[in-house]
Amino acid sequence: MKVGLYAGTYRYVMVPELYSSLAQEKVIREAALRSGVSQGVMQACWDAAGSVIKAWATEGHSVALPGLGTMRFGLSAKSVADVNDVKTSLIKTRRIVFTPSTELKQELKDTSIVITCYDRDGNEVKRVTSADDGTIEVPDTQDTETGENDGGSTSTGGSTASGGSSTGGSTSGGSTGEGGGGTGNGDE
Repeated sequence: MKVGLYAGTYRYVMVPELYSSLAQEKVIREAALRSGVSQGVMQACWDAAGSVIKAWATEGHSVALPGLGTMRFGLSAKSVADVNDVKTSLIKTRRIVFTPSTELKQELKDTSIVITCYDRDGNEVKRVTSADDGTIEVPDTQDTETGENDGGSTSTGGSTASGGSSTGGSTSGGSTGEGGGGTGNGDE
């Protein structure tokens, strides 16, 4: 870490591993398959829904996105003490605010998370899933007669000591969750 409370130390930093963005055409094709309508009809519905959402949201409405939540436009602005100082130049940013539905939040909460920790050399040191203790089995040291692991190295993850030789890793198949992880490459 280069700044903050842990400046000068190596830490495991958790970040989600994101896959590539899906093309609109692929989403429309999959939605058409699931709904049983043609891709042309689905494209027309997709375009119309997008236009309606954009129009209503820019008019100040909070618009429902089926199965996902609601979307609205928001802004952040400077405050002033005198009403005579109120003007549009006080607006710093305009943004889109998405509020997920309770069902979507629950689905995310119930989704299994896999966290993979890597050291600075790219070696996997720990893997944790929602119901796993995070040990890594080392196949080379497994006793072939008993089938037991005879002392292969494991790591307990988490943070490393100041100046240690390990930093974060990456998550695999999820975003946040239990345990250490994350992507890091040296001092961050």
